[in-house]
Amino acid sequence: MSGKTTVILADGAFPAGKEALEYLNCAQKIICCDGAARSLVAYGLEPDKIIGDLDSLSDDFKKRFSDRIEQVSEQESNDLSKAFRYCCRMNYRNIVILGATGKREDHTLGNLSLLAGYSKLIPEIKIVTDYGFFTVASTPGRFESFAGMQISIIPLDGEVEVSSSNLKYPMQNLKLKYWYQATLNEALSDSFELTFPAGRELLIYRTFSGK
Repeated sequence: MSGKTTVILADGAFPAGKEALEYLNCAQKIICCDGAARSLVAYGLEPDKIIGDLDSLSDDFKKRFSDRIEQVSEQESNDLSKAFRYCCRMNYRNIVILGATGKREDHTLGNLSLLAGYSKLIPEIKIVTDYGFFTVASTPGRFESFAGMQISIIPLDGEVEVSSSNLKYPMQNLKLKYWYQATLNEALSDSFELTFPAGRELLIYRTFSGK
């Protein structure tokens, strides 16, 4: 795992899985979304930057970390997007988002949809959970996997025709319209291939362990 990873820690469920905690513990920079900073400090690490409207942090906490706080009060975007824009300004390229799922389901759905926009600027960005990770693909190609890896493929921008190879349940010109249609598939080897029109967006979920 690269030591140059920048972690954005959102204020969802705090990471607990082995792989997610490895990203957190090995991160070169940890950018916290508002209240996530409290959870990080309770875990035993300190944030390199705290970004958000800071409405969930106590005055004592803000004083303690006053040298690394960036207060952004505008309400047109959430704290995750504010943290992402900061990373772009700082030219951090290898970004992993933790804590983006769990707690409120509407926040989870919102964060997954935001990933599509983020990936236009940083294609390799991913949301990591305790069980696997999400990426967005906008060009056809091969994707890393392992035999037994569980895979779900979700259309993000309307109906899209998708074909696949090296998946247990092959897709041949399958018209994906609904999120459920290509979930719960399985990789057969160390990579799988997806063919679809370039420019369309697919949300891909891959598990850390096999079935």
